[in-house]
Amino acid sequence: MTKSTAKAPLAGTPSLLRAINDRAALELLLENGPLSRTQIGALTGLSKPTASQLLSRLEAAGLVVPVGTTEGGPGPNAQLYQVNPAAGYVAGLDVTNSGIRVAVADITGSTVAEHSVSTRGVPAAGTVPGVAAAVAEAVRAAGVPAGGLRTVAIGVGGAPDPVTGKLRYASHLPGWHSPRLVAELTEAIGAPVSIENDVNLAAVAEQASGAAAGFEDFVLLWAEAGVGAAIVLGGRLHRGFTGGAGEVGYMPVPGSPVEWDARRRKFGGFQAQVGAPAVRTLAREHGLGAPSAEESIAKALETPGAGDAFLTELAGRLAVGLSVIVAVVDPQLVVLSGAVPSAGGERLRALVEDELARICLARPEIRSSALPGSPVLLGALQRALTDAREAVFSTH
Repeated sequence: MTKSTAKAPLAGTPSLLRAINDRAALELLLENGPLSRTQIGALTGLSKPTASQLLSRLEAAGLVVPVGTTEGGPGPNAQLYQVNPAAGYVAGLDVTNSGIRVAVADITGSTVAEHSVSTRGVPAAGTVPGVAAAVAEAVRAAGVPAGGLRTVAIGVGGAPDPVTGKLRYASHLPGWHSPRLVAELTEAIGAPVSIENDVNLAAVAEQASGAAAGFEDFVLLWAEAGVGAAIVLGGRLHRGFTGGAGEVGYMPVPGSPVEWDARRRKFGGFQAQVGAPAVRTLAREHGLGAPSAEESIAKALETPGAGDAFLTELAGRLAVGLSVIVAVVDPQLVVLSGAVPSAGGERLRALVEDELARICLARPEIRSSALPGSPVLLGALQRALTDAREAVFSTH
């Protein structure tokens, strides 16, 4: 008997099409706000009966809710629908060696709670159980809505190794180096947890709604106490083989010692040129001493002569490091972020652009961060929302 070579029809095709249409409608509602059946049909290309069935499914699943009617148009008013904010909640965290910042948002992306807590002087916070307990308590203190959290994303100054799960480049975060840290945090918080490099999350935020919106290839340079970069290629973060892509604070640059002792936290490289301590030292050399790098830069902006010389030298240092990155990556855009570039504002941005053009063949556009508040916290929320929407919108 000859075996038939005819292909069997794909099973589940109608349900797959429904799922695709439902997801498209939910994305449209997130992007555009409340829409009617007719508007959803027009935007998706679905017939009115199909759009009505779609909305009935989503309403029954608790993913959309009616929110009033259209007004002022011809004919009867039409029912409007929006994504149900209570369909899920997420939390984003920005963790440093001194504290934890938490933001909680509903599935639409609206922030519903924020909380900050200092971890200085808390001995237990330096142990693995202490880390999990401190993070879980910070999340609870922020106020978790009824129903709990769908996902939690945490930004830290380090890089999770994709093979071992251990956090690398993070000697400043005692207690964060267990290979089971994600599992321990998930158990303590009661929701799935992901950990991402803080500068990478700042880039996620800039790409979603900041200076890099619409860009597929860009580099974000972060400079404050620490220095790092995020690299986005083809719209996706490039993390590297061990998760350490963008750890440019270690990068050797002219004028800085090549050798350092990471165990003693004595770093050379780019960080020794443009990190906050180096900025304060440079400011003092120009007679612009102040308690912090941000105050030093603010003083320079108000001091002709010495201030101009200081800002030009700082811009030159930033441009030297950027020239190395740009020569390798050739990005369309560079975003300057963190406390040091933010304090310098447009004046420092323009000087960096001029200095980079002077020493580098490539001429990427240079922009300052366009985000209010903490880019890391905003990026953590964005990452958590992406994960939560994938889970909620794909399984109803």
